Amino acid sequence: MRTTAVRRTVLAASAAALALLATACGGSGDEDKAGDSKGKGDSAASASAAPAAEALTAAELEKAALAQADVKDGKVTELPAKDDIAADKVKAKDAACQPLAHLQMGAPVGSPAATVKRSWTGEPQKPAADAGSEEALLAGLGAEKMIVTLASYEDGGAEQVIKDVDAAAAKCAGGFTYDAMGEPLKILTVEKTEAPGGADEAVAVTAFLAADEDVKTPMKLVVARKGATVASFTVTNLAAAITGEDFDFPTAVSDAQLGKLA
Repeated sequence: MRTTAVRRTVLAASAAALALLATACGGSGDEDKAGDSKGKGDSAASASAAPAAEALTAAELEKAALAQADVKDGKVTELPAKDDIAADKVKAKDAACQPLAHLQMGAPVGSPAATVKRSWTGEPQKPAADAGSEEALLAGLGAEKMIVTLASYEDGGAEQVIKDVDAAAAKCAGGFTYDAMGEPLKILTVEKTEAPGGADEAVAVTAFLAADEDVKTPMKLVVARKGATVASFTVTNLAAAITGEDFDFPTAVSDAQLGKLA
């Protein structure tokens, strides 16, 4: 791909991938207490038998939210209000796919009692010494960017979120369309993947967004429940948005966040 094409695709990706991420600002947690739930894409089926936990208040979520001191790499910031996309600004054509549309925009699923959001940006890759301009540009963009959404729920709402996302991943595997703040977006496929450990139950998917020049842009989406709180992780990589190549979900960040909800 020529440099001009790369730059053009950056702009196209910005309209989609960066809109999904909202903003690009930016250790290992406790031992996995979920037992068999770690390493299973279908961990939503392992619902906890413990008594229902109370929903955390907004102040309690603030204390539990990811902070810079919790991670070894990357940058953690609060999500600016102008980049905080409201759930009612996201509408899937098929209502069954609405939970996934919300996740892709960093909006909470369902009707939470309180929410808190953070942004994390990883370190960009260093280009090789002999890298050309295109390779250097892609290397500079090759950092994971994540929105972390903490949402607390009453009356079993957290458990319902996991069920709804799990059902949407199955129902919408062949793709779906949705509108986000007036921008039409198309997801080509949805694939369930290995969920990170450290939660009572979790669901993880990779959604492939239709991008410029027939590129399928991968996005990593995870919902993980701890008691009555759901931590949602929306992750993209702008280099992957351009090339269509897959990338790894930053488990160190989810470990750190879920460890604070223990």
